[in-house]
Amino acid sequence: MPPKITNSVTWQQAELLMQPAFIRVVDNIRKQLDESAWKGTYQDVLVWAADTSDETKAIVTQLLQEMEGATPEQSDLIRQSLANLPTPHPGYHLCLQRQDRQVTVDLWELCYKVCFLDYGTGDQAVKIDTDLIDETGDVDWLRLEAKTKKLVEQVFASLPE
Repeated sequence: MPPKITNSVTWQQAELLMQPAFIRVVDNIRKQLDESAWKGTYQDVLVWAADTSDETKAIVTQLLQEMEGATPEQSDLIRQSLANLPTPHPGYHLCLQRQDRQVTVDLWELCYKVCFLDYGTGDQAVKIDTDLIDETGDVDWLRLEAKTKKLVEQVFASLPE
């Protein structure tokens, strides 16, 4: 799930780091795949709140599909219907496959682990890893690369034999 950000400074720092982190994650995955027996493909997915029923997911998905070819008047009605339903957020998964084994890695979750300290250890607000920001307030590319490389290597090291 997306990180819980409670202040504008953390939000600004997250905006600074997320795109570079995503780029470094994808590049480090590519490097690992070049040396691995695993094959990887990427997939756009919808990520739902844990308590969303399958019926509600189906209704929202159907409405979103109907929106694509709708007239402006129909779009307004669909938006009104969607306003009362849970909205998924977009996700991006790496699907790894080797022989009969499959593993899915949520790339946004991996980026969150790069950008935030102790991400995923609870439901509390996240804290930016300020070591990834240099003294001028810009991305520290060397530290970002080092942390990203380490986390991607851990993902591949944890794959089943």
